[in-house]
Amino acid sequence: MTTPPGGDVPAATPFHDLDAYVALPRLSGLVLSPDGTRLVTAVQTLDRKRTGYVTALWEVDPAGERPARRLTRSAKSESSAAFTPAGDLLFTSARPDPDAQDPDAEPTPALWLLPADGAEARVVADRRAGVGGVQVATGAPTVLVVSDVLPSASDPADDDRRHQERKDAKVAAILHTGYPVRYWDHDLGPGSPHALVATVGTDVAAPRAGEGDPRLDLRDVTPDARIELLEQSPALSPDGRTVVTPWNRGGARGELRTHLVAVDVATGERRVLVEDEAGDIGHPVVSPDGRWVAYARETISTPHRAPAVELCVVPFAGGEPRRLAAGWDRWPSSPVWLPSSDALLVVADDDGRAPVFHVELSSDTVTRVTSDDAAFSDVRVSPDGRTAYALRTSYEAPAHPVRIDLAAALAGAPVAAEALLSPAADVPLPGRLEEVVTTAADGTRVRAWLALPDGAGPDAKAPLLLWIHGGPLASWNAWSWRWNPWLMVARGYAVLLPDPALSTGYGQDFVQRGWGSWGAAPYTDLLAATDAALERDDLDPERTAAMGGSFGGYMANWVAGHTDRFRAIVTHASLWALDQFGPTTDAAYYWQREMTPEMALENSPHRFVADIVTPMLVVHGDKDYRVPIGEGLRLWYELLSASGLPADEQGRSPHRFLYYPDENHWILQPQHAKVWYGTVEAFLAEHVLRRTGDDAPRYPDLLG
Repeated sequence: MTTPPGGDVPAATPFHDLDAYVALPRLSGLVLSPDGTRLVTAVQTLDRKRTGYVTALWEVDPAGERPARRLTRSAKSESSAAFTPAGDLLFTSARPDPDAQDPDAEPTPALWLLPADGAEARVVADRRAGVGGVQVATGAPTVLVVSDVLPSASDPADDDRRHQERKDAKVAAILHTGYPVRYWDHDLGPGSPHALVATVGTDVAAPRAGEGDPRLDLRDVTPDARIELLEQSPALSPDGRTVVTPWNRGGARGELRTHLVAVDVATGERRVLVEDEAGDIGHPVVSPDGRWVAYARETISTPHRAPAVELCVVPFAGGEPRRLAAGWDRWPSSPVWLPSSDALLVVADDDGRAPVFHVELSSDTVTRVTSDDAAFSDVRVSPDGRTAYALRTSYEAPAHPVRIDLAAALAGAPVAAEALLSPAADVPLPGRLEEVVTTAADGTRVRAWLALPDGAGPDAKAPLLLWIHGGPLASWNAWSWRWNPWLMVARGYAVLLPDPALSTGYGQDFVQRGWGSWGAAPYTDLLAATDAALERDDLDPERTAAMGGSFGGYMANWVAGHTDRFRAIVTHASLWALDQFGPTTDAAYYWQREMTPEMALENSPHRFVADIVTPMLVVHGDKDYRVPIGEGLRLWYELLSASGLPADEQGRSPHRFLYYPDENHWILQPQHAKVWYGTVEAFLAEHVLRRTGDDAPRYPDLLG
């Protein structure tokens, strides 16, 4: 229980108090020890100043009997956990190294080893540029890390020296010779990611007293990489002798394409496994028997044809790739091999959920494994193949570890996952979750989640908030800390979470309905879902609002220019002028596949600014590279100068602009999240609830 600031009555749930909400622990990632006896997850909590988050590693009992226990603790956080075959735990952290050669140097993420015998963790590898992306071979003491290397560096020592020189001289300039130059929320360069491999010998795993702590000898197996490993995740073969990775290659007009390569660890020799002109490749995993590589393939879209995501395998020794489960109309992701190497587990969006599925290699048979109304991630399989572990989430619960009885699911019907003892307590909700299903004008089924406040009914109708998801190739099926409907439910609103055209989990045709026509079926589906929800007798059709972020922000802008049915609209990190957005986003080459110039103009919300008569709250971060700040700045100016609700002669306007100079596409800092939700609440209270006088909404004090 928590007490609201200035109040004596405890809040009913953490969602009634923003301080309590941002302090809730958040789980991510899951790794299983080789013998199947240990599970490790990462838990994010507030730091002591409550202005940032720190992450620690926690161990979860796979048997579900012992409480979770904390393994690491530092102000710099830990991440990238991975077990060695001997059961030692590797992780990365920028915590101070007691044996650092330069103790005054600012720490960068180094590779630490926490011995299985409970001895103290110690650094086993470090680089001035930092390390990440830890992978460990399942059948050999071989570890792979990813680290940036400067193009002019002659060896590791020279690379460290050059990185330090740039830092000491406060030089951040980057000279680019190609594309891309940035990605999501970070600049690319001047270094480029390389794959570094080492052997965890007994001298490193179990050093002797008086001999110091030996370090791993990291060898660069991709010395010629420039853009080739940008935003890719290399994998190791079980025997540790081969790195399998997507390999980027540049093309005309800034195009970036990928094929699949295998790199010999001993020689650095590289051979192509898959070169696919019609698709891009990601997330490779080598089968336990070393015979196959499974990977995800995304077909190259055009303005008239939506992409499709497929599961494929290719012989590790070389040969023709083939698609698995070609008749299955879903998009599989995150493939995980069973120990028998004859099948894979995948996760796929499906009707507002994301279950685990079993795909048989020989027959292409797809079997649903989990029956939960939930989404799964980080699936791990026990050594005997009878049990899987995963993180389960839904709009009724944040991510928590679970155990799945694979043997029972494959012998009969899908099973419900069993919750394990989590490092985080259950979170009480301020309402209930239901589904809304309707039929669009073209006969297509459209569904949504509806989060309702306690007490909503015919005599206490709740105002409705339409929340539009981003992507657009996505689905409202998993808990979100950034866009959490229960915060608004706790304030009396009902929140509608629809999956309109372009959403995943409803088949390829459902995606194609909205492809290249964002303002058509996606818009009419949203209104159809809203109309269906407002037929209920516990919702108030006279008090409604719409909001969305990224593509959802685009749709919020489109809604604003095409209907006046909502009393207020919130648009976050939104696309406004599509001709401007296309060349300035971080992956402009991908946008060229999305729409022709004519399509972009036809579907651009900025053309309808004069028709906007609804008050809008614009939110944008200056460090947003996916939807650059120019979109928000132009939207704000045109709302004030050209909308149907322009500023008056004194420059006053019902519109508002919440600007974050140091945030990106997401609002990540906890105090900024409080400001975000507090501002949204006040803006909606002003326009949806029409509070005035002593009851007028109060914007967050931290805004000044």
